[in-house]
Amino acid sequence: MKNIWKISSVGLVFALINCQSVNYSKMFYADVQPEKVSDQFSFTEGPSSDQKGNVYFTDQPNDKIYYWDWKTNKVIEFLGKSGRANGTHFDKDGNLITCSDDQGEIWKISKDKTVEVILKGFEGKRLNGPNDVWNDASGGMYFTDPLYKRDYWVDFKQEISHKGLYYRTKEGKTIRLETFTQPNGIVGSEVFKKLYISDIDAGKTYVYDILGEGKLSERRLFCEMGSDGMTLDKHGNLYLTGKGVHVFNLKGRKIYHIPIEEEWTSNVTFGGENNDVLFITASKSVYILPTKVRGVE
Repeated sequence: MKNIWKISSVGLVFALINCQSVNYSKMFYADVQPEKVSDQFSFTEGPSSDQKGNVYFTDQPNDKIYYWDWKTNKVIEFLGKSGRANGTHFDKDGNLITCSDDQGEIWKISKDKTVEVILKGFEGKRLNGPNDVWNDASGGMYFTDPLYKRDYWVDFKQEISHKGLYYRTKEGKTIRLETFTQPNGIVGSEVFKKLYISDIDAGKTYVYDILGEGKLSERRLFCEMGSDGMTLDKHGNLYLTGKGVHVFNLKGRKIYHIPIEEEWTSNVTFGGENNDVLFITASKSVYILPTKVRGVE
């Protein structure tokens, strides 16, 4: 979760930017704007879709996890104590993996709400505060560990000076892959064999080729924009967040912008029955936006 930046309100009007290679009319409905589903939260984050298309997300200041039921378009509380969960992602077995930064941990939460702490630190030291996570098909996970000092942390002492990208194998071994200024949003794709990561304070997003389990190519600059959260559609377009949602094509060219009338847009994912609804977490609210594209599987 990035510190909230105050920005001026903008109308919910779509803006097309540099659309030279994408027909945006095939991606978005011209007459459909984001719909606010609920604004009952303190700060929303970490959306991820389950196998049914319901989207789980966090309200970190209130230490809760909710989910959006696409059938009823209602928000329902899932878990009341989440270890101050931030970013989330479902693993291949349907467990919800959470970056629970109260004690610098990563949790695995089963469908029946059984909690298992699967990562407590790195080389015997407390992590700064796991922020976002992406699980691969082999059972491993990539996660970011920046440092955002929280008011609710008690007697926190930074034990790891690096702010890094890590990989936890399915056997439970954790490897630090690289360091950044302030790594934040992360998303990958088994289809495209790509991993994207934002260095938000540096104002950059990078891309890697996934070469194997926890094995990446040299990082390459994808675009000159940092991001709090991100998602991919089936065409390989990358959706970044901050002041609304920004869409970039495979070449790193900005092709679309979806303004959101909130102080900060933290994260985004695809959900719904057909995986074609953008679910957007933004400050105290959550929004949905039906589209003509689907999220990458």
